[in-house]
This record gives sequence, structure tokens and C-alpha cells, in this order.
Amino acid sequence: MTTAIQELRVFAEQNFGRHLMANRYPGRGIVVGRLETDGDADTWAQIYWIMGRSENSRNRRFVVGGTNDSELRTEARDPALVSDPTNIIYDAMLELPDIYLVSNGDHTRTIEDTIERSARFEDALAVREREDDAPNYTPRIAAMLDLRGQGELSMAILRANAADHDQTDRIVWRFPFPPEGLGYGITTYRHDGDPLPPFAGDPLWLPLRGTPEEVADAYWNALDEDNKIALAVKVIEGKISRIILRQPG
Repeated sequence: MTTAIQELRVFAEQNFGRHLMANRYPGRGIVVGRLETDGDADTWAQIYWIMGRSENSRNRRFVVGGTNDSELRTEARDPALVSDPTNIIYDAMLELPDIYLVSNGDHTRTIEDTIERSARFEDALAVREREDDAPNYTPRIAAMLDLRGQGELSMAILRANAADHDQTDRIVWRFPFPPEGLGYGITTYRHDGDPLPPFAGDPLWLPLRGTPEEVADAYWNALDEDNKIALAVKVIEGKISRIILRQPG
């Protein structure tokens, strides 16, 4: 008889196949969860990737920097080709003591500034909107892994309201920590289209099997070859983090 966790692992693999491997354009994506380990200490992973269809979107790469190389940002591969830096150049991963942030836009800084003022994750999102790139109105997605005390894992999406695109749905989820080898994932879009359909429903259970490098390879290889741009995995062990990159040279 299979256990609930075993069934969940099968479900996560199915989500991985349907939503990533068989999906030409899920857009930008975030996954947060726990890696499989042999010891008692938790090893966390935050995954973030970018995809692009336009020349402006494709003209990007990931760069690691900040204190102890703990921050991830996007930058132009060729600054001369940038037609509009809005929504494509930003800090994607930031850290506060025992708090790890990841998002698909400059609201990463908004969240960091808000948390530093002792406010809440959702307070930061209350002052932001979905992106203004009509007709797609790309959602802003974000996650916060808070390892203080009992800990907390939060995810959010800011999405144009289906009935009135001038209004923004603000949805925040708070999850119990997942079992080892599993994570929660969210993407900007459901699939390719014109306009692109925004992500709908709850964040997906997704697998995190193998070493950090194997996880990075699995997700990078799952993304559509013609549209993927870059992928990063932040590995968090204790109070130490490191970032693994996958992107063209």
C-alpha cells in the first residue's frame, strides 16, 4: 500500500512532466522546497528561471553578486540592444538574516524593504501591481522562505483581474514545510498563447530529487530549448547559501 507521501511524489512528477517538460512556455518560474539529504539538517532550494520570446527578453543573463555571492540579478547580455529595461532588469534573489526572497521582478526589493521595517510579506505586495505589459499583463510572482523560529514558507501572485485588467488580484499562500524531495512551484503563465494566459490555481507540487546540481540540470533540461534563457538554484544549508547557474556561455 502506498503512503500519502509516495502518492504525492508521483503527483509532483506528473506536474513536472505536464507543466514544464510538455509546456512550450510556462514563462518565468519559482520553486521552493527541501532537497533529499542523508543527515538530520535541512537543505533548502530556491529555483528561479527566466524565459523569453522577444529579442528584448532574450537579451538577458543571470549574475551572482552581493555579500558572499548571495544575491541574484538579471542584466543585459548586450546593453546596446536593450529597448526597455522595465520588467527585465531586476534583483531576483535577496537575503535577510534567515529569510530568503525570490521573485520575478523589482518587487524583490519591495519585499526586502518591507520585511526590514518589520512588516509582513503581504504588506509588500499590497503596494505593487501586475506588470503593465498589455495585453499579457504578466503576473508578478514571489516566494519567501523564513527560517526563523518555527519557520514559514509563503508564495504569492499579483495577477490582472479577469473581468477588469486595470485591477489586480493579490493572492498569498502560506504552506507547511514540504517533505524532503518536494517543493511548491508557480509560474507566470499556464502555457504559450497570444496573449499569454496567466497562471491559475494553487502552486504546484514539484519534485526536488538528487543533488543540487542534478536538480539544476533536471529543471534546465525540462524547459523549452527555444525559449529558456537562464536558471538559478540557491542552495541553503544552515546559514550558508550558494547559487548554481545554468545558462548559455
